[in-house]
Amino acid sequence: MGAAKRGRRGRRREALESSVSQQSNHPVSGANYRAPVNPYPPIEILSEDQLNSIHEASLKVIEETGMRILYDEGREIFRQAGAEVNDETMMVKIDRGLLMESVAKAPSKIELEYRNPERNNAIGKGHVVFSAVGGAPNVSDIDNGKRPGTLEDFKNFLKLSQSFDIVHMVGGAPEPIDIDTSIRHLLVTQADVTLTDKFPHVYARGQGSIDDALEIIRIANGVTNEQFRQNVYCNTVVNTNSPLQLDVPMTQGIVEFAKAGQLTIITPFTLSGAMAPVTISGALVLQNLEALVGIALAQIVRPGAPVAYGGFTSNVDMKSGSPAFGTPEYTKAAFASGQLARFYNVPWRSSNVNASNAPDAQSAYESEMALWGALMGGANLIKHGAGWLEGGLTASYEKYIIDIEIMQMFAEVFHPFTVTVEDLALEAIKDVGPGGHFFGTQHTMERYKTAFYDPLVSDWQNYGSWTEGGSKDSAQRANAIYKQILNDYVQPQMDQARIDEIQQYVDRRTREGGVQML
Repeated sequence: MGAAKRGRRGRRREALESSVSQQSNHPVSGANYRAPVNPYPPIEILSEDQLNSIHEASLKVIEETGMRILYDEGREIFRQAGAEVNDETMMVKIDRGLLMESVAKAPSKIELEYRNPERNNAIGKGHVVFSAVGGAPNVSDIDNGKRPGTLEDFKNFLKLSQSFDIVHMVGGAPEPIDIDTSIRHLLVTQADVTLTDKFPHVYARGQGSIDDALEIIRIANGVTNEQFRQNVYCNTVVNTNSPLQLDVPMTQGIVEFAKAGQLTIITPFTLSGAMAPVTISGALVLQNLEALVGIALAQIVRPGAPVAYGGFTSNVDMKSGSPAFGTPEYTKAAFASGQLARFYNVPWRSSNVNASNAPDAQSAYESEMALWGALMGGANLIKHGAGWLEGGLTASYEKYIIDIEIMQMFAEVFHPFTVTVEDLALEAIKDVGPGGHFFGTQHTMERYKTAFYDPLVSDWQNYGSWTEGGSKDSAQRANAIYKQILNDYVQPQMDQARIDEIQQYVDRRTREGGVQML
C-alpha cells in the first residue's frame, strides 16, 4: 500500500507539472473547469410567505423612507423616471410599480465575452463563474508575512489566475499601493488584459478612471466602440454605503457601466449588527431594497443593462465589532439571497470569504461554509473565490492555492457520476469475490488514471512518508505550488498591434496626469 500511495503521489506531481507547463491548468477527470454548470436544485431556506414578507418590507422602505443618492445625475435619472426626489436631503423614494417595472427589464442570463473566445462564459441559469480575490490593500505569504500590495504582487496574482481554469475572472487584488492613484487604474487594466485572457474587473472610482479602463479593454478585444457597447467584456462591483445610501463614485459606476453595456454587480455591504439590523431577516430587507434600487437605476439608464444581484450579508463579532465571515448566519443569508435573486429573475453574486488572519484551518472551514452556502444556494458568480484573507484586507498567496483546491472540488461535485452497465462493475465484483481487492482488476486498470479527483494541495501519503518529506502542512505545500506556477507561467498571446496601442494609450494618459480620484 505504501508503494501504491507513493506512486499515486508521483503521478499527481507529474500531472501538476505538465498542466502548468502546457497552460491546460489542472487536469480534470470530468468537470469542465472553464464553464462549470451547477446541476443541483438550490437549497431554499425561506417559505413562500417569508420570501414575500421580505419583498414587501423592502418595497415599503423604498416607498416610505427611500434611499439617499449623493450623485446629482443619479437623482435626476430617477426624477425623470417618476420617482420622488428631494435634492436638499438627497433622498429618493420610488413607487413600487416603477421599481418592479424597471427591475423586470434586467436580463436573467448574461453572456460574457472574453479576449480568448475559447473562454466565453455566462452567468445565470445554472452557470457559475469564479473570480479571484479583489479589493485587498495588503498581500501576504508565509515567507515575508503581511505587507502593502505592490504592482509586482498584483501581476503575480494575475499570473496565478491565468494558470487555473477554475478562475474565470481576475479580481483586482492586491491593490498596488506603490503606484499613484492617478495612474494606478491604467497600469492595473493594462496588466489585466495582457497577462491574462480572463474576464477583467474595473473599479468604479470616477468617470475618468472608468473611461480609461473601458478603452483599454476595448482595444485589447479588438472591437469598435459600438461592438463594445453591444457585448459584455468586463465587470464592476458597486457596494452600497449601507444603510440606505449610494455615494458618488458607486452611483456613477452604475450609470456609466449601464451606458456602456457592461456588467454591474450591485452588492450592499450589510453586516448584521453593524450596518444592518441584528436579525438576519432585517439585514436581508436592507440588502434587498438597496440591491433593487441599484438594479432599477441601471435599467432606467439602459433597459436590459447587464446586472447581478449581490448578496454579502454576514454578521459581526458583537464582542469586538469585527466582521465575521463563513459563519452559519452567512450561510443562511446566502441561501435566502439566492431565493431573492431568483424571485427577481436576475443572476446572483456571492463570495468565498473568511475572517482568519492566516491560511490555516479557520480560513479553510469558513471558506467551505461560505462556498457551500453560495453554491448550494445557486450562486452564479463567486467573487473573492481565491486568495481572500483577514476579512478581505489581505490577499494571500497560500490561501489562493488552497482556494483553488476547494473550488475545483466543488466543480467536480457538479459533475455527476454515471450509472452504466460498465460502471456497475458486476463482472469485477464477481471476479474478485469475498475478501479480495480491486487494485489489479481490468476494470480498475482501465479507469484508475481518471477515476477520482486528483488533488492539488492535499497530501495523501502515509505518516511515515509525510514526515520523511518534511512534515509540510497545507500552507507550506501551497507556498511551494504557487512559486512553481509563477516560475512556469506562460503569457497568453495577443496581437502585437493591440499591445502597442494599449501602451501608447497608457503612456499618453500618464503624460496627461491620469485622473483625479474621487
